[in-house]
Amino acid sequence: MNDSNPVEWFGWFRADILVEYQALFWKGALITVGMTVVCVLMGCALGLMIALARLADARHAPWKAVCRYLLRWPSTIYVSFFRGTPLFVQILLMHFAVMPLFVHPVDGLLVSGDLARTLKQDHGALMSGIAALTLNSAAYISEVFRGGIQSISRGQRFAGMSLGLTPVQTMRYIIFPQAFRRMLPPLGNNMISLLKDTSLVSAIGLAEMAYAARTVAGAYGRYWEPYLAVALAYWLMTFLLTIGLRKLEQHLARSDRM
Repeated sequence: MNDSNPVEWFGWFRADILVEYQALFWKGALITVGMTVVCVLMGCALGLMIALARLADARHAPWKAVCRYLLRWPSTIYVSFFRGTPLFVQILLMHFAVMPLFVHPVDGLLVSGDLARTLKQDHGALMSGIAALTLNSAAYISEVFRGGIQSISRGQRFAGMSLGLTPVQTMRYIIFPQAFRRMLPPLGNNMISLLKDTSLVSAIGLAEMAYAARTVAGAYGRYWEPYLAVALAYWLMTFLLTIGLRKLEQHLARSDRM
């Protein structure tokens, strides 16, 4: 740090602070984007399975009881818990309580010994953050999938069955492609929310953009520069994501008219 001759823009903004720590901000941005992509992909996969579990049904016993007690009830409780508790609390619970059960140098259920110690020291915050954000986003995404699938009339399903398609084929080739067009806007909103929620993982020590801003603020005792830069970075990311989703919606709309 060199405060002897600071250069101030507009008489108050010191851009040299951001230049000095630009590597930390770039690293934080890459972690933020990477975590968002991973959590969106895994959240969509898990959310689809949860949505199908909540929609599972059968006409005859014992499958009717299986669908009700082993699929619908557990998935409903899952969605209720992750939608009804703060994400910040879920991140803390995952990092300090759940993750040590599975990755611990002494008695980890999945990983133990030196490998667990290395993972915990080098990637513990990243693993906990990805796990918490994925589980949380899956609960919200599952409701998007469930609503989109239920918005398609039952006649579409009967039409597929009349053509000799299995229930899985009917879902894959008839119902889901139509539902996806309706699900895209709320899915986009969930992606944007997830991108912004990655900032909460800085509370457990992950060096993403919010953590970088807090580091710079602590080093200089100045808050406008780092937090304004991070706010603009998040705004730019969400703006680009919004444009991409809008173009995808327009492309799908043109395909429907053709």
